[in-house]
Amino acid sequence: MRRFAPIAALALLACSSAAPAAGTLAADWPDMAQAQMMLVSSPAFSPGGPIALGYSAYGKNEIPPLSWSALPTGTQSLALIVEDPDASTPQPFVHWTAWNISPTAHGVPDGLAGAVQGANGSGKPGWRGPHPSDAKPHHYHFQLFALDRKLALPATAGRDELLAAMKGHVIGKGRLVGTFTKPKG
Repeated sequence: MRRFAPIAALALLACSSAAPAAGTLAADWPDMAQAQMMLVSSPAFSPGGPIALGYSAYGKNEIPPLSWSALPTGTQSLALIVEDPDASTPQPFVHWTAWNISPTAHGVPDGLAGAVQGANGSGKPGWRGPHPSDAKPHHYHFQLFALDRKLALPATAGRDELLAAMKGHVIGKGRLVGTFTKPKG
C-alpha cells in the first residue's frame, strides 16, 4: 500500500495545479469557468450535427459560416479556437485559431477582416478542415471567446500562446460542436 502513496500524491498534485489536464479543450480550462455564456451557431450544421464534406480537408476545405450573439458588455475583441478531442494526439488537434475578431462582426467569414489567423495543429496559419484518419466520428468544438482587450500576438502563434495571452481577459465564451466522419472509399 505504501508504494502507491507517491503515485497518489502526484495524481492529487496534478489535479490541484493551475494547468489543465492533458486533453482539455480550451473552453474547459479553469480560467474560463466564470465567463458569461454566449450563443454560437452555424447555418451549415446544427449543434451535434454533421459538418458537410466541403468544409473538410477531404473536400474544398472551406471555413464553415458561424454566427454569434449575447456578447458581454465590455467585449473588445473575439478569439476562436476549433479543436478535435477525438484525434489520436495527447492534446486535442487544433483546426483553427483566430483572434482580434471585431466584436461588431456578427460572424465568420465577414468577421475575419482585420483578424489574425494563427497556426493550426499542422503549424500552418488558417483553417484546416476535418481530416480524421480513422473511421470513427470526430467532434469539432468551435469555441468562441469574448475578450476585454485586443491581443498582440504574431500570426505564427498557436493555441498555447493564444491561451496564455487570453489568460485573465476572457469575459465570455460559447461553443458549437459539429461532427465529421472520414468519407468511405
